[in-house]
Amino acid sequence: MKHFLVLIPLLYWSTVSAQHSIGLPGIVNYTKTQYQGNGQTWDADTDHNGILYFANNEGLLTFNGHYWQLFPVPNNTRLRAVKVAGDGRIYVGAQDDFGYYLPDKNGILRYTSLKKNIPAGQQEFADIWNIAGYNNRIYFRSNNKIFEYNGQTIRVYTAPSEWKIMGSTPAGIYAQDQHTGLLRMQNGQWQNICPAIAQKQLLVTAIPEEQHDTLLLATLKDGLFKLHRQQLIPFHTAADAIFRNSRIYCAIALRNNQLAVGTFSQGCFIIDKSNGRIVRQFTMEEGLQNNNVLKLLADQQQNIWLTLDNGIDLLQYNTAIKQIFPDKRNSLAAYAACIFQQQLYIGTNDGLFRAPLDSMTDFSLSSQPFQPVPQTKGQVWRLQTVDQHLLMGHHEGTFEIQHNKAIPLLKDAGSWLYLPMARQLLIGCYNGLASLPRPAGSTRITRHIPGLYESLRFLATDSAQRIWASHPYRGVYQLTLQGDTVLHSRLYTQKDGLPATNNNYVFRIRDKMVVATMQGIYEYNDAQQRFIRSPQFFSLLGPVSIQYLTADNYGHLWFVADRQPGVIDLQQHTITRFPELTGKIVSGFEFIYPYNEENIFFGGEKGIFHLNYKKYHAHRAGPRVLLGRITATGSKDSLLYGGYGTRATAALVTLPHAYRDFRFEYATPAADHTQPVRYRYQLIGLEEHPGEWTTKTEKEYTNLPHGAYTFTVTATNNQGTTTAMARFPFIIRPAWYQTLAARIGYLLLLVAFLFYLLRKQRQKLAAQQEQHRKVQEHLIFLHQLELERNEKQLIRLRNEKLEADVQHKNKELASATMNLVQKGKMLSHIKDEFLQSIKKTGNPAVPPPFKKVLRLFEAAENNEEDWTQFSQHFDEVHNNFLLTLKKKFPELTTTDLKLCAYLRINLTTKEIAQSMGISVRGVETSRYRLRKKLDLPGDTTLYDFLITISPAG
Repeated sequence: MKHFLVLIPLLYWSTVSAQHSIGLPGIVNYTKTQYQGNGQTWDADTDHNGILYFANNEGLLTFNGHYWQLFPVPNNTRLRAVKVAGDGRIYVGAQDDFGYYLPDKNGILRYTSLKKNIPAGQQEFADIWNIAGYNNRIYFRSNNKIFEYNGQTIRVYTAPSEWKIMGSTPAGIYAQDQHTGLLRMQNGQWQNICPAIAQKQLLVTAIPEEQHDTLLLATLKDGLFKLHRQQLIPFHTAADAIFRNSRIYCAIALRNNQLAVGTFSQGCFIIDKSNGRIVRQFTMEEGLQNNNVLKLLADQQQNIWLTLDNGIDLLQYNTAIKQIFPDKRNSLAAYAACIFQQQLYIGTNDGLFRAPLDSMTDFSLSSQPFQPVPQTKGQVWRLQTVDQHLLMGHHEGTFEIQHNKAIPLLKDAGSWLYLPMARQLLIGCYNGLASLPRPAGSTRITRHIPGLYESLRFLATDSAQRIWASHPYRGVYQLTLQGDTVLHSRLYTQKDGLPATNNNYVFRIRDKMVVATMQGIYEYNDAQQRFIRSPQFFSLLGPVSIQYLTADNYGHLWFVADRQPGVIDLQQHTITRFPELTGKIVSGFEFIYPYNEENIFFGGEKGIFHLNYKKYHAHRAGPRVLLGRITATGSKDSLLYGGYGTRATAALVTLPHAYRDFRFEYATPAADHTQPVRYRYQLIGLEEHPGEWTTKTEKEYTNLPHGAYTFTVTATNNQGTTTAMARFPFIIRPAWYQTLAARIGYLLLLVAFLFYLLRKQRQKLAAQQEQHRKVQEHLIFLHQLELERNEKQLIRLRNEKLEADVQHKNKELASATMNLVQKGKMLSHIKDEFLQSIKKTGNPAVPPPFKKVLRLFEAAENNEEDWTQFSQHFDEVHNNFLLTLKKKFPELTTTDLKLCAYLRINLTTKEIAQSMGISVRGVETSRYRLRKKLDLPGDTTLYDFLITISPAG
């Protein structure tokens, strides 16, 4: 019996596990290292912009899809609860405090405490565990009080015993008291609507929804209940035993009639509310960081956020791409898939697996587990239905899959794929072609058709039913069968029009053979007998490296180009790529199986990927783009915009010139990450055109000049749907030296400077003119000096000449005087001789003839006439010396004048005596008498005095 009791949970767990859907959505882990907070996160909510808010032990965490921010509360205590209200306030509950964050005009969150609004005497409480909103009121729950805030005042509701839980639905707000039961707020009073909860000692942990007067409740240890008209009805699920053992911490309702339940140690369960079936369980085995789920939140895209005991996880539950693991224990690579007789077969590198499919149109939601198909261990290359037979290409040969058996058709010949012909089925093998007769399943097998021994992994036929094969590095073969036993081949290489001899893959697309190459899609031209670019397909993808092509029945061409899967809508001529799968598909053995629009399978390195293309394509609302933190750097950093609230109502930012470096952050909410998002930005005022699309979520600008700018950013998803543009206008003021006043000042300074230059120029000109004048005056002075010098020189020369002339005249006068003296002497001597001669005659009387001669001698001796002539010449030479002397000294006699004249011409005393006919002593006497008349002092010579005599004197 003991062993039987042990087996019951194991059997039940096996049953529960078998009910999981096979498609596993992606799980994104956010560690405390990433969000820089504490491991424990207690609550979560989101606003209309898609920004997420988390109550963390370190404070309020926010996440805009790319950037995390932490806002500690002022008292630095733990946050237990968070609630975003319709008015944009983010209400938070901490320890011994509660209040709200509200973005200011620049989108920066500011905290306001409401503790001061609590009535006196009611301000003592511990943790705020729950926050709920109803009827324009916000309710905060601590263990002993519930605070009702109406926007102005706070009303306090004291617990009858202890408040255990509080929650709200669109129809009402509820709270559980430990001893009273479940209460509902009605007309300002808490009314007991279910005393049975207290009687059964149930502890409600969540109130997920209320429909048709029926309240869905989650309890800590007793599972789920429905409360209808005060009747408590258990809601049984396949996980009841787990819920009783693991405890329910939280639960939320999802849109697709499902319920998400978070447990203490078993992760998160997705429950089908219609029948209680477990749709899926998510634990650490599936990728959660922790199995202890404290809170659940469904975002706007119905993806689920889990706040854990250590970390935060995003469960991309509503994604169109899911991962299927045929073997949970091993992440096997998938190379082939096929749906046959309502079963999904997946070929891996370790055999074939199959799973029955439910009636779901999206097969990833099927809940039947995979089972390995016996006798298929090893590498599976191909799954293909031919004539209602499922064939498997295997490393060991060709097998037909019948029910749960693998029946060998071709042993020991590794098989790649199958090409149905009119009468036979060709098999591409490791060493050439083999064949089976049609219909498939016959035992007559041709193991090898002679003529070609290459590995033929790709086979296709064209409209003329010619067989084409490609070799990875030899080229493309055209094969011709003669009967069923002889094979001829022709090899086409680069010289036949192919862009390269290697990496060519042949496929049959819409009854046409095409070659996928490293330079796009090519096809064979019969007229030219060579390969050319495909007129139909090359223009769609261009010259890209293509590894795989396949078409579905809905007008789509699926491809792998540059190792990234994508699809072409051949009617709309649009291309959709799937970057989510980049790097995840099997490289070199690419595989796509488009069963229908809701079930597209991609061979992956870890399991197989399922795409619901209908759902993926329907998500055309497009992402939203949010501006995050915007900072400017000057002498210090300045936060211009915090990233919260509505940017359209924010004030225009005007900055000093010192702020010239900017950093813009932007993102799309995490709810919009169901498809890859790219961004394009532009700084209007600096850049003329937007930049290229990029995955970067930040942009920096440095050294911006002053002016008006507007930063714009848009986002686009994988289908080309573009968001509305987010804008941030701002102005950088010019520096003081660039303002209008400064420019006017510059102009005035320039005018003053020009005036100063003009004045200086005038002063310089005046100085130059003055200098020139002085130079001219100096030159004139020098010239005058030169003239005076020359004049003096001329005067000197003239004086010298005059003096020379005077001396010459004096010499002539002296000579003339001497001549006169000599003449007088001569006449006197002649007279004397004449008288002596007369005397010798003995005649005492002078004969009459001789008297006449004597009279002549007397007349000759009378020199008055000579003196007159001499005085005239002397005055001419000596500037009227004698006349002037006579005027000054009228008492001077002729003799005195003669003596003065002779002295002036510097005659000696002897010469004067001879000229005057007196003795030397007589001259001395005359000189003495002359000095007396002239009244000369004793120290003045006659000559010096006579020299000074002039007409002006």
